[in-house]
Amino acid sequence: MNDFNRSYAATPGTLDMSKDAGLRSFMLGVYNKLALGIALSGLIAFAVGTYEPLTALIWGTPLAYVVQFGPIALILISAFAMRNPSPLGSAILYWAIVSLLGASLSMWVVLAQMNTGVTTRAGTELAIDFMTITKAFLVTASAFGALSLFGFTTKMNLKPLGAFMIIALWGLVAVGIISMFFPPSGMMELGLQVGILLLSGGLVAWETQELKEGYYQFAGDARSQAVMTNWGALNFFILFYNMFTIILSLMGRD
Repeated sequence: MNDFNRSYAATPGTLDMSKDAGLRSFMLGVYNKLALGIALSGLIAFAVGTYEPLTALIWGTPLAYVVQFGPIALILISAFAMRNPSPLGSAILYWAIVSLLGASLSMWVVLAQMNTGVTTRAGTELAIDFMTITKAFLVTASAFGALSLFGFTTKMNLKPLGAFMIIALWGLVAVGIISMFFPPSGMMELGLQVGILLLSGGLVAWETQELKEGYYQFAGDARSQAVMTNWGALNFFILFYNMFTIILSLMGRD
């Protein structure tokens, strides 16, 4: 996640922000962009997963590597190349990552379409169908909404927890990558999934508070608020993606 919206937080509780009409309008803009991103990624996933020529193009060619590693590459590049991001540049980054992650989700659609199971590297059997995908989405959306509402309304300062959760999340990702070079472990796989799920959920609340407080930091600066909307939607989308894929995996376990 980009560092743009890490520098704008004010002191929590200094303003009665929950009653501010401008704040509500700003947050609705972030949520609307997130909803459009989720809808687009879902359409891309369904199209790629159900239309055989697209399935073969994405998963039967080197494009599979672009889909799998492209989002991480874009995030890392943006961290260095977009030190002063523009509304257009941050919007392009958002929709590019949404599209790539949508294409990566198509593998779940392929499994549901084929009505067949799959075995993870650690030997866990997954049975995925469209009903499981629907249930996982509803659970994710409900949890995401509740956590974001908590982050918006709480008077607790989540900034110290947020810094810890970001470090812990990247630590778990690093452990997951390193574990690929060792014999697979079902307990390790499950522990990583649960850990990433919990941290992603916590970061939803933290990100909401950061956006809420950042709105006042850039009050009256339309350019900065437009960029912040894009970064907020991007961070939310990545967290939603993490939560959804892990919940789907957990619900699909035999």
